Amino acid sequence: MTYAAYPFIATGAYLLGGINPAYIYSRSKGFDIRDKGTGNPGASNAMVLFGRKVGLITALLDIMKAYLAIILASALFPQTSLAKEVAGVSCILGHMFPVQLKFRGGKGLACLGGIVLAYDPLCFLIMICSGAILALITGYLAVVPILASAAFPFIYRINGGSTAGMILYLIPACAMWIKHIENVRRIFSGREIRISILWNRERELERVNKTNKRR
Repeated sequence: MTYAAYPFIATGAYLLGGINPAYIYSRSKGFDIRDKGTGNPGASNAMVLFGRKVGLITALLDIMKAYLAIILASALFPQTSLAKEVAGVSCILGHMFPVQLKFRGGKGLACLGGIVLAYDPLCFLIMICSGAILALITGYLAVVPILASAAFPFIYRINGGSTAGMILYLIPACAMWIKHIENVRRIFSGREIRISILWNRERELERVNKTNKRR
């Protein structure tokens, strides 16, 4: 076990996670995405502000940076125990708390998807399908990261991962739960954006705006 490799893995993955495509795109449009919409520099807010195409591309880029972090760590440090786990945790924390953006980052769902993809593509597909069904049943996308982040550390352990790795993955899970407290509050107050924004964007934004004005 090469402990000396961990700082390099963690730093590299953290900085990679801090590259935020939603923020970069909003800056190209002349504003900071964190100042508009839900205030979240992630795929969901990019979809709200720029439409489905930009939201999808943003999500794919966030997925791929986490996927890349784990693949590179595994390839560059094959003899280092927990190299993939340290890279995955560091990347998602870099996305959520990027030093480049004064620690105001996204909420981590797409990066979590990239981590799952790197471990098991089939599990990733199951996660996507299950998340879509859950979002359609509840009407809210926000419930997906809350449940997915809670489930993944245990799924990782059941599928042969180490106890140490499971504990590591509980760190970003806790961070994701905290980050989604405001989403839960908005759900109960009727201000959270529903999944119907995917096919009826104007109507859903109008509903949310009316709800906010009544407050």
